[in-house]
Amino acid sequence: MQFPSSWLQGASRGEAIACELRLRIINGTLRPGEILSENRIAADFDSSRSPVREALRTLSNEGLIRLERMGVVILGLNMKDVEELYDVRFLIESFVQQRLAADVPPSLITKLRNIIDKMQLAGKHHDAVEFAYQDLTFHETIIEAAGHTRISHLWKSIRYVVMTVMLLTTRRVFAQGEGKVNAVVEKHRSLAAALESGDKLLIQTGVRTYFKDSGQTLHESFEF
Repeated sequence: MQFPSSWLQGASRGEAIACELRLRIINGTLRPGEILSENRIAADFDSSRSPVREALRTLSNEGLIRLERMGVVILGLNMKDVEELYDVRFLIESFVQQRLAADVPPSLITKLRNIIDKMQLAGKHHDAVEFAYQDLTFHETIIEAAGHTRISHLWKSIRYVVMTVMLLTTRRVFAQGEGKVNAVVEKHRSLAAALESGDKLLIQTGVRTYFKDSGQTLHESFEF
């Protein structure tokens, strides 16, 4: 499996290498404990060592690898790691939606509905990559609308790992058939409707329900 090229527009060579290695680590192609050298990675990607080092620094900061003198040790993700990642997502999204509740911009709801329409279209065309990208865009649009600098920094620190996990879980969703795909679309409609209401209790209930369902999909998608 290759990281979608359509998601790499504007990415540096180092960022592109990081994305592909991240995918290999999270999907289990690169196993925990495996040791790689910079030279091997550079050869695999037909790259100089400078972009490889950039990629490895990024992955090290994300906790996916450990840099040692003899090479790179793969740490990977276990289920606890993935669950904690979604705990952080839940905290971020609960906060930003509560922050927005007092004054929800109509333009935000319009954007979210347009994104949901794109998700539905991707589902009809059996395009899991586009569906996952629009799913990520939906949540990112809400986070950005809150206008909270520190929350944005926190989100960006986990964004690429979330993106990769989302790609893998979306493939699992598509494998379960049209009904499951449509259910995911409707979950996003419910989130948008709750946010539009401005009702903090309804919003919080919607976010909790969404992440409870997403947690179940996580466990179905990953076998550690």
